[in-house]
Amino acid sequence: MFNRIIKARKRLEGYANITPTMTSGTLNNLVGADVHLKCENFQKMGAFKFRGAFNSISKLSAEEKSNGVITYSSGNHAQAVALVGKMLNVKTTIVMPGNAPAIKLAATKGYGGNVIEYDPQTQSREDIALKIQEEQGLTMIPPFDHLDVIAGQGTAVLELFDQAAGPLDMLLTPCGGGRLLSGSAIAAKGVNPDCTVIGVEPELADDACRSFKTGTLHTVKNPATIADGTRTSSLGKITFPLVLEHVDDMVAVSEKDIIHAVQFLFFRMKLVVEPSGVLGLAALFSKKIAPRKKTGIILSGGNIDAKTMGFIMNQ
Repeated sequence: MFNRIIKARKRLEGYANITPTMTSGTLNNLVGADVHLKCENFQKMGAFKFRGAFNSISKLSAEEKSNGVITYSSGNHAQAVALVGKMLNVKTTIVMPGNAPAIKLAATKGYGGNVIEYDPQTQSREDIALKIQEEQGLTMIPPFDHLDVIAGQGTAVLELFDQAAGPLDMLLTPCGGGRLLSGSAIAAKGVNPDCTVIGVEPELADDACRSFKTGTLHTVKNPATIADGTRTSSLGKITFPLVLEHVDDMVAVSEKDIIHAVQFLFFRMKLVVEPSGVLGLAALFSKKIAPRKKTGIILSGGNIDAKTMGFIMNQ
């Protein structure tokens, strides 16, 4: 799988942004470690998911590209698939919840995606997408349970290790469906087998934490966390075993911890990062994790709407 990530990095050259890695003396003093923040909020469409979407769609056959692709997503993967479709002239259909952040719905439509909205309280996005796929002969590009998607996501960590000028002792990564976490863990271990990799979830959506600690797949239904990118029902059939094999630990953080991390990045580092993207930093601030000497954190995206940011700033 590590070789897949190496090949994905080559495939993304000239298409994905090489996002910056930033540091802060204030942050280092607060947590007692040398912290390197991989800023995927500066990736195309504002999140790491461009990497996996481009890697997977670009590998399709000419016939598959001609027929079009379909996916389901609460927002960032939706935008990524729509943007890649626009870049590669591939028709895209995206099943999105009607209550997805307005900025993500608007961007997905703006990139040319054919958005099918659904009610997450009464409908299953997977069922809707599978029905449309069968009726129209589209290729499914799932948001996380896909080897090429996972490999694309892992490329961010290869860049992070290069930019941090030497191996990291620890890597903290947000976790929703597990594609970023599993890809990041494989990449990190491939570069430095001694790197400790920890996944972070909201306490209100801690299915992956429970799955990791028990070895049995747990699920959650429409969790009310502010971190909307982590509202997936469970880890996938592919990502769950990868997480068990390559990740060292999982922790969950409170909504208060998440809000504090968004505020810190905005006010002290002038970085706009969505709640799902700050989970690793939230884990450090909450002391759920004791950082090692050289710690990397994936800031996974910056797609936050004005209503959510206003709420966070007023807390």
